[in-house]
This record gives sequence, structure tokens and C-alpha cells, in this order.
Amino acid sequence: MVTWFATPSPTPDGPTVDELKGTAEHWFDWLLGAPLQTLVAVVAGVVLLAITRWLITRTVRSVVSGGAKVRRQAKRLLLKTPVRGALDSDSDPLAVARRVQRAETMGSVLRSTSALVIAIVVVTAIANINDWDLGPVLASAGVLGVALGFGAQTLVKDWLSGLFMLIEDQYGVGDVVNLGEASGVVEAIGLRVTQVRDLSGTLWYVRNGEVLRVGNMTQGWSRALVEVQVPPDADVDRAVEVLRAAATEIVADPELSPHVLAEPEVTGFEDLRAEAVMLRTIIKVAPAKQWVVQRALRARIRERFAEAGISMALPRQLFVERGEG
Repeated sequence: MVTWFATPSPTPDGPTVDELKGTAEHWFDWLLGAPLQTLVAVVAGVVLLAITRWLITRTVRSVVSGGAKVRRQAKRLLLKTPVRGALDSDSDPLAVARRVQRAETMGSVLRSTSALVIAIVVVTAIANINDWDLGPVLASAGVLGVALGFGAQTLVKDWLSGLFMLIEDQYGVGDVVNLGEASGVVEAIGLRVTQVRDLSGTLWYVRNGEVLRVGNMTQGWSRALVEVQVPPDADVDRAVEVLRAAATEIVADPELSPHVLAEPEVTGFEDLRAEAVMLRTIIKVAPAKQWVVQRALRARIRERFAEAGISMALPRQLFVERGEG
């Protein structure tokens, strides 16, 4: 009788089911860990950047388009100033160009700043997720930042000054300004320099960081001011009435009336000297229209004074005759 014994068959080489299951769980856990968290951080940063850029664009445009009008209306209500003409900034090409430039510049700066901040936050989050050691990188960046800070102090000063000038709306394209060394019409505003064209046609490039004061002659409203000197023995009351009549004619002029914002003010005895008495006429006008109104007012005053027989004061001259010897 022959007895057969069953021998176990050899198993094929390779991982078992348990090993395959453990490997799959390991890779799945890894995928749900750092890679997925990194992807979520990047996607969240991109979405946040898109939302921030959209909000900045809408906010800057609304502030630039409506802020100036709201401030003018509030000032009129507080001062209760009678307004004859209309300052329609929407139809003024210079005002439109000014708002567009402010909107584009401020929007560009804010979008760039938000992108930089969000990028730093995302990189920091990714570094924490992946356990990166950023110590050497931060140390190197700190040394480089200090070196660049010392070398770019003037550039940073100009950039910050230009940014605050735009935010505060100190002046814009088309304004006539006095910046100290340069005076004229503003042709362009940048974050580093402002371009000003003076009366002779010279284009000045003024660094924003060097501007210590700004005199804006055409912001909000302007004043046409004409001073007249009459002899001290003249009838001052009559001269004041003639001045008031001339100013009233200017206000009623069809070409000049749209530029006038308030009734004229005529005052006498603004200055009293031995050779003359000064009279003053002031008319509140739209921005940058004071020179046109002043020229017309001077011509009208000359005509009315000639008709009324009122003479202008002549500069006093003193001659000293010395005898011989």
C-alpha cells in the first residue's frame, strides 16, 4: 500500500495582499496630507487674490468717481455758499483724465501690494505644511533687505510721497500748482516724479519726495481778484459803485456767466497810502477760470472808469534838486 503525502506548493514571489493594502493606505494618507494641503493653500490664495483684485478695482473706481462730488456737496451744505455755475466734472476732459489716472495708479499699487501679501502668506503656509526650514532664507532676505533699504531710501521716499499725493488728491492732471522750485500745469503724475509745464513751456520733472508744499490754484474753485488804486482825493464811494457795476456786467455776460459761482464782492479802503487808495473786487469762479474772468474784468473796469471820469492813481515820484556848491 502506497501512501501519498501532499506537499505545499511554492508561493510565487511578490507582495501579499496585506502588504499591498498597507502600501495603498500609506500613499493615500500621504496624498491627503502635505500635497492636498499644499494644493488647497495655492487654490485658496489664487481665489483670494482674484476676489481682492476685483474688490480693489470696484472700490477705487467708486471712490474716485463719487468722492469728489460728495465732498463738494457737503461743503456747499456746510458753508451755504450760493452756486451760480455748475461744476460738472463728468463733462470736463481734464477732470475725467484726472480721475482715470488716479484710478489706474491707485488700483495698480493696491493690486500689486495685495498680490505680494497674499503670495507671502501662501508661501509661509506651504512651508509650514511641508516642514521647510526657512531660517537661512529669511536671514539672507533680511540682510538683502537692509542693503537695499540703505541704497533705495530716496526711491522709497519718492514712491510713498507719490502714493499719498494720489490718495489725498493734492493735485491732478490739468491743475495749476506751485511746488516751490517749479510752477505750472501738471501734465502727468507718477509714483516717483510729477511733470509740470511752466509758462515758458519748460517741462519740469519734480521728484515727489522733494515736494515739501503744494499750492494748488485750480482745485475745487478759484477766485478772480482785481485790485484798483485811485487817488486819495477821489470819490471812493462812487469808485466802489462803478467797480460793482463792472463786476455785475461780467457776471451777466453770457460767455463768462457759466464760470461764475457766486455774486461779486467789492470792498473799499483795502489799503490807504499818501498816494493812493486801494479797492478790491473778488468773484468766485470755476477752477482755472480766474485768469479769463480777471482779464475781462480789468477791461470792463477801465471802460467804466473812463466813462465815469475816475482816474487811476499814478505812482508818486519825488525829484530832489541839488544846488551847486
